[in-house]
Amino acid sequence: MHIVVVNRWPRFPDDGRRWDFSLGRFEEFVDHERHRVSYVVDAVGATGVLADPERIAGLVEVPDVNDFEALSTAVRKLADEVGPVDRLIAVSEFTLGIAAEVREALGIPGPRPAEVAVYRNKVRMKELIAEAGIRAPRFTSCDSTEAALDFARTTGYPLILKPVAGAASMGVHRVDDEAALTALLEGADTAGLELEEFVEGPIYHVDGFADEQGGIPFMAVSRYINDCLSYEAGGQPLGSVVVQASPLRARMEEFARRCVAALGMTSMPFHLELFLTPDDELVFLEIAGRIGGAEVPYLTEKLFGVNLFQPWLEALCEGRATLPAQAGDPSGGWLIIPKPSGLPAKVVSSTPMSGKLPTVWKELVPEPGEILQPGGSYDALHSGRFILVGDEAAVEADIRRIIAEFRIETVPVSE
Repeated sequence: MHIVVVNRWPRFPDDGRRWDFSLGRFEEFVDHERHRVSYVVDAVGATGVLADPERIAGLVEVPDVNDFEALSTAVRKLADEVGPVDRLIAVSEFTLGIAAEVREALGIPGPRPAEVAVYRNKVRMKELIAEAGIRAPRFTSCDSTEAALDFARTTGYPLILKPVAGAASMGVHRVDDEAALTALLEGADTAGLELEEFVEGPIYHVDGFADEQGGIPFMAVSRYINDCLSYEAGGQPLGSVVVQASPLRARMEEFARRCVAALGMTSMPFHLELFLTPDDELVFLEIAGRIGGAEVPYLTEKLFGVNLFQPWLEALCEGRATLPAQAGDPSGGWLIIPKPSGLPAKVVSSTPMSGKLPTVWKELVPEPGEILQPGGSYDALHSGRFILVGDEAAVEADIRRIIAEFRIETVPVSE
């Protein structure tokens, strides 16, 4: 087969300091001998192509892999030079949709936009979840400002306004009154937004893999410490802790099975987020048809010996995947302390925690003299990133201790 991989992820030197994207090893998990393997990349993604150049059938670099014309033109070029494309592979949240559009336009086998919408379009996924009788927040697409205001007047405040196809809580707003909602909608492309009921309660996430029949041979349940919106909009630390065996975890595992079945998700990883309300009710938040972000995949491999990229790429390329039997009941967690304000800034001092807390397995703390730049997602160089391993209660206690004790001192620098 001719397999084309779309990549926007970098890879870092194997010096043990940066682990970002180290698990998405296309050169290892896509058989470059059995198949003709080509790549479409942007400038950053080019650094993530580590296969022997002699084993690469073709490579096209474009300014933006999320530009439909650029991506489709690059894929056509590879088809002309290497041969018809049998698989177009994308594993980033931000390329799943565009890859589906190109598959449809060029007649390449694989998921089409309508299939991808069940785990990319937040309105469509909640429609299907609600149809299956699973509790979800009340919601509406913002087809117009007036429709959104009507929903708000009926549902009441606070509400959550978010992009229909967003990720990582980017562009998400808590809306507390009509004046705030009107201001946010003014001049916006309302067709790309949805409005939903605000649900009280802590947020959990379930990370797993759905096999060819929609069964779930592997999943792990975790409890967020703070939440993604507080991190993205409020600059608060974000972390989570893997939940060990309990009746609540069993309920959440069954909830995940119902959600995956309702959405017809097969041969893919998933990252499900849900609420536990004060009334002990489980409420669907959203789901992604990809591997969880932040430190989730690295902790998953450490605790369970499962690199979810491997079965996913096997499923995409070979039509099947194998996972080791899930055994044991380990726990661990992760924490990201976001960058300070006033960037760019030079680090004067910081407080590594690995020598203080035995649960810290990995940490990335900027060193004095390093420059913190604005932008970047969870995998950027932040004030501090930590992965912890140990008993659930001990890990959570140490995460909260890091939040309380970690310090970083910076001074602004001119751009």
